[in-house]
Amino acid sequence: MISLQVTDLSKSFGINEVLKNITFSLQMGDRAGIVGVNGCGKTTLMRILAELDTADHGSIAISKGLRIGYLAQQDTLQESGTIWEELTSVFDPVFKMEERLRQLESEIAEKHEDPAAFETLSNQYDRLTAAYEEAGGYSWRSQITGVLNGLGFKPEQYDYPLDTLSGGERTRFTLARLLLLKPDLLMLDEPTNHLDMDTLNWLENYLTAYRGTVLVISHDRYFLDHVCNTIVEIVSGRSEQYRGNYTAFMRQRMERLETRMRAYELQQKEIERQEAIIARYRMYNREKSIRAAESREKALDRMERLEKPVEDKAIRFQFAPRRRTGEDVLMVEGLSKSFEHKTLFDGFSLHVRAGEHVAIIGPNGIGKTTLIRMLLGELSRDAGTISFGANVDIGYYDQHQSTLNPDKTVLDEVWDRFPAMEQSDVRGALGMFLFTGDDVFQPIRTLSGGERGRVALTILMLRHDNVLLLDEPTTHLDMDSREVLENALADFGGTIITVSHDRYFINRIADRIIEMQPDGITMYLGNYDEYLEKKNAPKEVVAETGKTRTMVEKEKRREKLNRQQEKQLRATRNAAEAAVMDKEAEIADLEARMSDADLYLNPEMARTVQAQYQAAKEELDALYRRWEEAEAALGEQ
Repeated sequence: MISLQVTDLSKSFGINEVLKNITFSLQMGDRAGIVGVNGCGKTTLMRILAELDTADHGSIAISKGLRIGYLAQQDTLQESGTIWEELTSVFDPVFKMEERLRQLESEIAEKHEDPAAFETLSNQYDRLTAAYEEAGGYSWRSQITGVLNGLGFKPEQYDYPLDTLSGGERTRFTLARLLLLKPDLLMLDEPTNHLDMDTLNWLENYLTAYRGTVLVISHDRYFLDHVCNTIVEIVSGRSEQYRGNYTAFMRQRMERLETRMRAYELQQKEIERQEAIIARYRMYNREKSIRAAESREKALDRMERLEKPVEDKAIRFQFAPRRRTGEDVLMVEGLSKSFEHKTLFDGFSLHVRAGEHVAIIGPNGIGKTTLIRMLLGELSRDAGTISFGANVDIGYYDQHQSTLNPDKTVLDEVWDRFPAMEQSDVRGALGMFLFTGDDVFQPIRTLSGGERGRVALTILMLRHDNVLLLDEPTTHLDMDSREVLENALADFGGTIITVSHDRYFINRIADRIIEMQPDGITMYLGNYDEYLEKKNAPKEVVAETGKTRTMVEKEKRREKLNRQQEKQLRATRNAAEAAVMDKEAEIADLEARMSDADLYLNPEMARTVQAQYQAAKEELDALYRRWEEAEAALGEQ
């Protein structure tokens, strides 16, 4: 049964057409994600569906009697009561039903000698009791506490007045009230903001089991992967609907793009073929051939021309360390740090080896960024030692981009750090991060958070460091840019230590996770999914497998070694591929020189160029062999 049908929806603000011909449908029980770059109209669409804005054109069909609930990004709380009082008011209809039940009990007691009245009242009582139970009459307290606990509210906070809550707490309260109202169509605009990982896991489980239809805007790809069964993408004001979660959407989107590109190219070839035939017919300049040409021209005019598929621009780059580190990259022993009598960590030890990708997770304020800054030497330690191994070159990504000079232009900010580079090379590097034309002359202060992040990534790429310390690197980046960053980091042959709340990012990058909690620090081998599995597994799982702990540990070490070998092979493959391209360009240049007759006026120079050409061909063959060996080895992994 269709709960929501949107057809040809359009919306403009002045001359800016934000939405055009938006069309999609949701079945009852669907959990749909709306995705697209910032400013593409996602929130505008949801506000129209919530009847807070109106569309210029199109239609919206909603199932009769469907109750809609909407969570905006910015809360609009007007209430001044406490958390518990306001959430209890959600069940006011239940309390009225309870009052009516008490009245019926009294009336039944009075009419026990009147069989007809007694039966009528008893039937009413039975129906109302069933409705009371269905509405949560016996479970409203547990429902409230369950939602509050799930969204991170402690029991001592239940009596907090709403006007004393922080922005994040107000958003979580609004979400709690909406979940308790249980609308048939639940619309959520960025519900994962202000939620820690434990709360996100709870919300994902809650929405997965939700009986109604869910429509959600989110940049959290892990959330979309685990909650949604359909994705609506908004691109250039138009919508595309895909069945499946976020990962399925990404695969289908690429397949659709390739299919459309093939269809477009085939049509272009056919158009060229027909135009060539028409041109030949007209060349004959006979009545019969002219009629044939005109007939084909009319057929071409009637042809529905396909638009060339255009994919949104995405950054493209790779991290290439200029040298290898020693096997031991970082050794931390007995590290302790406190602020104003609050101990962040005590006796913390860590050993990171070459090629490892380590993710640090934990709630806000637990000390993750503090740990990174201590590793950088920006903060002192109360106790313990920090030492780096041989040939370590550290590159640091600061989520706040505090090292960027707001008064410089984008070009000067990068060029001043690499003054030996030619301006064309600096602009080429910035072009990889979508800074083209006059974009490079923008002052840093005028850039958005995502644009400043791209400047910082440009600098990090050009440094060619072999150890990357990354503090929330996906913050402010759009989804496509995050995908490209993840691909670059996954292929990075060096070592990564990153702080992140982005679970999708952690899943793709990490091979070890450090979890920081108030009661201590725990380490897990594997990515985020493996971390969850191990954290939630019963303690007896190892015994149930029939393997000793020694056997399990050996398997873990083999898995880790395989991952490290694969990363090294990818790095070798990528380096060989880049070298092949450079060598082919060199050979093309030499071939151009050899085809110039003037070269042979100087026999000695001609012999030199021919020798260089022969040597380059041999080097190219060797590079191809190296690339093929790495590619074949990767295929066996």
